[in-house]
Amino acid sequence: MTGRVPLVVVGNPENRRVTLFRAAATEAGVPVVVLPWRRLATGPVWLPRAAVVRIDSPGEDAEVDRLLRGADRPAEHGEIVGLAAWYAGFRAALGRLGEAARSAGATLLNDPDDVLAMFDKRTCHARLTAARVPVPPALRTAPSAPPTASPGLTGSPGPTVPSASPSPSTSVGSAGQAGSTGGYPELRAAMRAAGWSRVFVKPAHGSSASGVLALQVAPGRIRATTSVELTAGGKLYNSLRVRDYTDERQIAAIVDRLAPDGLHVERWFPKAGLGDRTIDLRVLVVAGRPEHVVVRASPGPLTNLHLGNARADLSALRAAMGESAYAAALQNCVRAAACFPGSLHVGVDLLIGTGWQRHAVAEVNAFGDLLPGLSDPAGRDSYAAELHALRTGRFDRWRATAPTLLESTLLESTLLESTLLESTLLESTLLGPTMLESTAEPEPTTGTGTTAEPASTARLESAAGADGWGPRRAGDGGIGQHENPGRDRKVGRAA
Repeated sequence: MTGRVPLVVVGNPENRRVTLFRAAATEAGVPVVVLPWRRLATGPVWLPRAAVVRIDSPGEDAEVDRLLRGADRPAEHGEIVGLAAWYAGFRAALGRLGEAARSAGATLLNDPDDVLAMFDKRTCHARLTAARVPVPPALRTAPSAPPTASPGLTGSPGPTVPSASPSPSTSVGSAGQAGSTGGYPELRAAMRAAGWSRVFVKPAHGSSASGVLALQVAPGRIRATTSVELTAGGKLYNSLRVRDYTDERQIAAIVDRLAPDGLHVERWFPKAGLGDRTIDLRVLVVAGRPEHVVVRASPGPLTNLHLGNARADLSALRAAMGESAYAAALQNCVRAAACFPGSLHVGVDLLIGTGWQRHAVAEVNAFGDLLPGLSDPAGRDSYAAELHALRTGRFDRWRATAPTLLESTLLESTLLESTLLESTLLESTLLGPTMLESTAEPEPTTGTGTTAEPASTARLESAAGADGWGPRRAGDGGIGQHENPGRDRKVGRAA
């Protein structure tokens, strides 16, 4: 890329993402032209010949949200509504952009198919599973069907990586699919069939923790931790304050409201903690390099920074994990990025398990590069790093080699699994069936210091400690613990 090739940014012109990227481009001597999302959302667009095109988030703009949903009125501030309709409009808009790019001979820095896959959690999970990237297991729709296996956590073999995104398993309440109109009763039935008492319930097309519920059930008791605000009239809003719901009628109302637009349900992955905070990572992979890492720390199960959570010390996390485990975790982030080889950058949400040796990819974000104040080893912020990868040709090399990376990893994994299977069969023949591993859900573990998940997220804890259930202790992330100053609601799709 040279200064003579126009760089077009598809974005909302006044949004901070566009502003920060333009500042980095100006410093690099790269001229930028902004193509507003409002224009792309309403019809065909034109691109300059041989342009380089960056797609940025359409979020945080109520009118763009209305246009993509095809609605006659804007959503109320923070209202969670029309997620499937929004995704359909988003897909149509990216289709128009793809046509314009082909006509102009333009280069897209975010492949539309990649972006769409990342904005459908079911498709993203299926693509990662096919590549044997470790992910939490996910429920299928049919209550009698077993959960999809996570190769990174269970060791079971996965399918061959397809050349295109596989069709996702139909999830609870998936919109537009036959026999998928169920809601809360179907969710609970599927949980019982899988033997799971703790899950994360996610809108298939949500972002920024909007609509996510960390759900825990036990005989006669239930708790959902979420940023969803349920009004008396039954509307849902994306709040900046995390709260607990313990009334099953309210939880059912939230799930039933979200289910028609599609849900993705994953088994709860017990996370490690630093001090008294649960942690996970946002890892930005730019053209195959995972050099921007944020540790997100929370007193509860939802770690998104906009919910009042904080960045934690990366060096402390590396010391707790050990360099070998940390390097392996980052390598799996690269493998996750390789599942989307047409994308210059992806933001990988990485879960670190209790004991620090297990990890799993929770999500891959198409627009996960808004990381102000964070630099790579060369001193570049996220946007400067992306421009550097583009100008040095590293992105071209990454697109060419990413599929090879997955193929070689799959071959190694297949050979290892074959060896382990032969060994296991021999041992089971010699030692008998008592050596076979139980498939029942293990009891979550708790602990102190930096080696275990805080008790508030590992199990529902009673103040008396007698039955493992009850109100949380101070600091455990109940109502008000995550409250952020300022307005209590935010635009639902910040992406």
